[in-house]
Amino acid sequence: MTPVISVLGEALVDLVAAPDGRTFTAHPGGGPANAAIAVARLGGAAVLSTRFGDDLFGAMVRAHLDDAGVRTVVLPSATNETSVAFAATDEHGVATYDFRVAWDVDSVPLVPGARFLHTGSLAAALAPSVVESAMRASRAAKVPVSFDPNIRPALAGRPEVARSRFERQVGLADVVKVSEEDLEWLYPGTDPESRAESLLILGPRLVVLTRGPRGALAVTTSLAVERPAPPTAVVDTVGAGDAFTAGLLCALAAAGGPISGLDEATLAGALELANAVGALTCARPGADPPRRAELGVWARVLD
Repeated sequence: MTPVISVLGEALVDLVAAPDGRTFTAHPGGGPANAAIAVARLGGAAVLSTRFGDDLFGAMVRAHLDDAGVRTVVLPSATNETSVAFAATDEHGVATYDFRVAWDVDSVPLVPGARFLHTGSLAAALAPSVVESAMRASRAAKVPVSFDPNIRPALAGRPEVARSRFERQVGLADVVKVSEEDLEWLYPGTDPESRAESLLILGPRLVVLTRGPRGALAVTTSLAVERPAPPTAVVDTVGAGDAFTAGLLCALAAAGGPISGLDEATLAGALELANAVGALTCARPGADPPRRAELGVWARVLD
């Protein structure tokens, strides 16, 4: 049976600047939407609970989700405009963002039969009480929660407030995926690997630290597993972290069993798949995660 992965959070349109800084190309995006699409392309059953408007950008987002095979639950909201993120990339393909985002939902229904609930990103920063309520309800229903803060400094608020919110939300999660950049912004000057390990004290069963071209580190209370990233000619990093998370969750869902019972081989395989999915996304423009058929030997983890 295909595992159902429920995703909660924003869907929007990325307007990506050309090198001249004056010409923009529209791409459907939003971290949670990107993750849901990546799950669907890997063969999972993705359900995205989100909001977008009844406008031209909203039609673009809806068509993109439909084309990927994502089942979309549009949550009631007070506004009817689709959110927009303006993005520009530097000479290394690393993206920076400017946002015009609304996340004004007030309740989120549980998705029946879900293997995971994944959430985070802008929704968790803009409407934390709604997201945290969904996280609590999911755990009460014995559905593990995955959390990716995906820190965007322009919307995160004051660091001390964002840090408190982040730690509270980590405490509601079973799986936490966090990047070195996230931790440097939240805890400047600290060692990211030590900080990732310390997050286990707050309650998650698994913390995964992404380190760009140096791959990823996964820690539990009994294991620490590292895997390098495949060599990649980076075009840009848009959507790479979301694709990584999708690969990780699909691998964990395929493995079955509780997060607390992961062994080293299972965790290593999940990291290898997630690294490959993220790397292939970096190798082409925009949030364009790979399909299962593109993964070659890495796809064996999903069998």
